Amino acid sequence: MAASSQKKKFKFQRTDSTTAEHCCVPLCQASSKYNKVLSFHTFPSDAETRRKWIIAIRRENFTVSSHTRVCSRHFKKDDVRESGSDTGRRLLKPGAVPALFEWNNFSVPLPRPGVWERRERPAAEDDMPNEEATAIPGDHDYASAPDPAVVDLALEENTSLREEILQLRTQIEKLTMKQRFGIHRFAGSDSDIRFFTRFASHDLLMRFWAQVDPALPSMVSVTQVQRGSFTEPASTATHSLQPIDEMFMFLNYLALGSKQRDLANRYGVHQSTVSRIITTWSNFLYILLGAVRIWIPEEKVREHLPTEFKDYADTTVILDCMELRCQCPSSPVLQSEVFSAYKSHCTLKGLLGIAPHGAVTFISPLYAGSISDKQITRESGILSLLRPGMAIMVDRGFLVDDFVPCKIYRPAFLSGRSQMSACEVRETQAIARLRVHVERLIRRVKEHKFFDTEIPLRLFGSIIQLYTVACLLTNYENGPLVKAWAK
Repeated sequence: MAASSQKKKFKFQRTDSTTAEHCCVPLCQASSKYNKVLSFHTFPSDAETRRKWIIAIRRENFTVSSHTRVCSRHFKKDDVRESGSDTGRRLLKPGAVPALFEWNNFSVPLPRPGVWERRERPAAEDDMPNEEATAIPGDHDYASAPDPAVVDLALEENTSLREEILQLRTQIEKLTMKQRFGIHRFAGSDSDIRFFTRFASHDLLMRFWAQVDPALPSMVSVTQVQRGSFTEPASTATHSLQPIDEMFMFLNYLALGSKQRDLANRYGVHQSTVSRIITTWSNFLYILLGAVRIWIPEEKVREHLPTEFKDYADTTVILDCMELRCQCPSSPVLQSEVFSAYKSHCTLKGLLGIAPHGAVTFISPLYAGSISDKQITRESGILSLLRPGMAIMVDRGFLVDDFVPCKIYRPAFLSGRSQMSACEVRETQAIARLRVHVERLIRRVKEHKFFDTEIPLRLFGSIIQLYTVACLLTNYENGPLVKAWAK
């Protein structure tokens, strides 16, 4: 069946069914939720037929489950048995194997004709005049030169075969590009995009890419730095992958905590290339996103203040610290520097601030884990942004009253008393309900599995860039922390 007629036949429209089955074939976005024409078939129980299905689908690292389906558009018309009733289900004939795919243009090629079928055959011996027939010797002379017509025929055949080989190579290269690991493979699945990048949907990721793409000519790659050739475009230095796939790889590295060797195998590049891409993109996004002003003026914060903050309407920022586990240094002096008594482990510590409506508005550098909340507030630079008319909301550990130039909302202390007053209890509960959102934001940052394991010492040179980019990406990856704040 031709591709054009195939596409005209299927019209996608929403159905009333409560279940949604999806086709597992790469590049096919058919879903039973939006289609009433196609039928969806499970994999056969026969092992040999099932093996043929898997080979025909051409999907890497593929695991078949009871919910895996292949839609009817990938089977030839003769392989599908229509139901006798309107409510019946279409079935496949025994031994049917999917054969129609996008890479073969949803058609089965005709068998290639032989040489004598494609070329004009010489006249048969019976058709020759009697004079020519009597002139043919009975025995073949193997020392005689071949007929020039036969040579020309062989040369034409060789030329035709070479052209077909080139066409097949071109098709294989295009198919390889389609099957290559990258963002194009998951364009139709928001759940896969969220898994591999932490972006909530493909649409959000493409909007982020639209902001990154215009700045690519100014990117400076690690290779350019090593060569000292800053005038050379970065795209020529790392041309093994498209720029959007390089960004996708970097997001995989943060979101999944993938090892560089695993990424090299997935993308079909050398491990050193993966290292260069990750370093280049962490520096690039650190500069690009860091150039965007994230601190929100006081009047803008109050303009978008959620109703939950009506009793604390002057709150400009909610502050809390985030700690990342790191590898223990061999030096006892350095161990004492990075050891956190709160986490009972060697850590790196940073101060995060969010606006009442949930956006990240302040990110400090990373400090050694032994630093106190009071000291990190003093050194982080947040004080230069605070004004007397503002207020900050902090946890009990932030004893910063003596140098912060604004009002402080903090849960009450017992201060040697046996219990707090009823008013203090209510205020503590109210502040805790509002402060929980900064903890939810920190959890969003730590959803990047890169931070699940200990930060090795060899990454200390780039950990600030990776940490800052991960925090800034939370402003692009998801919606608001509370759905009611979406407006």
